[in-house]
Amino acid sequence: MNAPTKIMHETNIPEVYTLLRKAHFTIAAETGFDIHLAHLIMLRASQINGCGFCVKMHTEEARRDGETNERLDRLIVWRHVDDFSPAEKLAFAYTEALTYMSETEDLASLRNELRDHYSDKIISAMTALIAMINLWNRIQASNH
Repeated sequence: MNAPTKIMHETNIPEVYTLLRKAHFTIAAETGFDIHLAHLIMLRASQINGCGFCVKMHTEEARRDGETNERLDRLIVWRHVDDFSPAEKLAFAYTEALTYMSETEDLASLRNELRDHYSDKIISAMTALIAMINLWNRIQASNH
């Protein structure tokens, strides 16, 4: 039996990949979004989506930018530890809500809670970042 071959989307549609990378970096770099929180959001979504490649990449990037091993180790149980601020915990709840997309999730209430800690611009950037990492996770998973 032949082993399945990888699909290399970045090779098949390089112009799309270029645009996606540009959008990703614009969200992360040009909106004033905190890079440390961005790493944690991308890591949490990647954990949920089971993307080993992305989990490894975002963990390494977070460490490189000064995130502690303790917080990275406990991100998966963020609700049960006090390593994260209330603002970060709301961002993780929002990440999970947009990643799981449950019909029973009250996104309006969650967005209102986020406003206690973040500006509307940052909430919009967070929304785009969460959507983007979910897209990247799915693209990466489909390459295998």
